[in-house]
Amino acid sequence: MDSAIRKSSSRARRSMWITIGAGVVLLALIGIGVGVGVSVAKKNSSPKSAVANGNAGASTDGSSGGSTSGGSNAPSDGGTVADPNDPSNFSKDARLHKSFYGLAYTPDGSIMPDCGATLPSVIRDVQIMSQLTTRLRLYGSDCNQTALVLEAIKQTKVDLSVYVGNYVEADDNGAAYQRQRDTMKAALQTYGVDHVLGVTVGNEFMLNYLNGGDDPNSAMANTGAAILIADIKDTRDMLTSLNLPKTLPVGTSDAGSYFNTEVLEAVDYGMSNVHAWFASVDAAGAAAWVFDFFNETNVTPAAALANSPKMYIAETGWPTNSSDVAHETNGPGTASVAGLQTFLDTFVCQANSAGIGYFFFEFFDEEWKDALYGGVEGWWGLFDKDRNLKPITIPNCASP
Repeated sequence: MDSAIRKSSSRARRSMWITIGAGVVLLALIGIGVGVGVSVAKKNSSPKSAVANGNAGASTDGSSGGSTSGGSNAPSDGGTVADPNDPSNFSKDARLHKSFYGLAYTPDGSIMPDCGATLPSVIRDVQIMSQLTTRLRLYGSDCNQTALVLEAIKQTKVDLSVYVGNYVEADDNGAAYQRQRDTMKAALQTYGVDHVLGVTVGNEFMLNYLNGGDDPNSAMANTGAAILIADIKDTRDMLTSLNLPKTLPVGTSDAGSYFNTEVLEAVDYGMSNVHAWFASVDAAGAAAWVFDFFNETNVTPAAALANSPKMYIAETGWPTNSSDVAHETNGPGTASVAGLQTFLDTFVCQANSAGIGYFFFEFFDEEWKDALYGGVEGWWGLFDKDRNLKPITIPNCASP
């Protein structure tokens, strides 16, 4: 078993530990208080949830699942509230440019069992992220995050839209899926879909189901695919029942090498996690590797299917640090701010020019991942955990 596959197995085991940890917690009655902005703003108003919205690790394609859950201090960089009574009135940071196609994001306090996401925190993040992109992708809908993000967009009045998510577990008889479906439904009923781009069902579901196995189209994989496809169909039925003013596309996200053909045939789009770091590529060659892998492994095969699902890069980036010496290098590359700068300089504008849809991984450093896993896991942000921009230069080019 080569090193990339060993990394993939480690990724799957990490996801399993999060699921096991979640399962021992007695769940509170799930509810979402999306009706009024004040209710979603209350600290700890979010219900407990049983799903961790993804954790970084690696697969045979260098993919790294993840969600954000960093610090909660006020930002000293990136933007500040000019009028605390009007979130749409905030200062801008001249160092930031709306150059990214999209960003991967999960609000602070959206990881089980510590639901504590608050509206002021999400508003602060939205104010900063709106200066970098017009698109976000969420990993799940637990802890009120769908409602919180849509409420923050409403109050800040920024040009920002979201792919909302449902983080599906394979071994809980549909409990996590159903809970998030209902939470998402309530948020859509309250806020509408003016700022919703699509619904992503599952994040690295097939990778986790196979526990890092090699063949996403094996008989075993097709058994797992049937679970995910049923949830995708149920999501379409839920959206239809809402009589929305527009039809939302429904997709899925997975590690780049783990897209099951039957699943792709059931969706409108696929989002692929593609990280050169976990493929042992240095920073100078990372962007080219990502482009080649994504085109050969995801875009071309999807285009050959009858439904031709649109493919996006769900995650790509470069770590800036490691919590231990053993993981500060992937072989030819080093976890560093310089490496992130190189990747930014060689990926962002080039992807924009090529018309590639991508969600940069990620907005800020994930403190919970560092505490749980160590290594590079908590150090992928453009900003640190306190929303201070790292010593980097944001590319200045128009995103698609």
